[in-house]
Amino acid sequence: MGTTTSDDEPRADPHERARESVEHLRAAAHELIEAARAALDVAEEWVDDPDAVATLAGTLAGVGVVARRVAGMGGWLPAPGGPGAGAAGASPDHEPGSEAEPRVQRIPVS
Repeated sequence: MGTTTSDDEPRADPHERARESVEHLRAAAHELIEAARAALDVAEEWVDDPDAVATLAGTLAGVGVVARRVAGMGGWLPAPGGPGAGAAGASPDHEPGSEAEPRVQRIPVS
């Protein structure tokens, strides 16, 4: 009696299955090599154009701030007096117009 699957069909020869496995592994290795080459091409472009890296870093930082705000985790505080700043002289650790305690307690050190 031979080895069968759940459908009562004879299984493929173990050597054939091993050969197919090796073929799949080789194909995956070739794909990994192609992906690494593509990543190296992008890295080379960044090295040749540092302004592109600065632009990308700025864009990613902006996306991070938006993601933090959407997630309710806050974000960078606006510069005092700059766009988006609260009332004049407002402390960044106290919400303008609120009677709640400040989020940060300042402790003088002598």
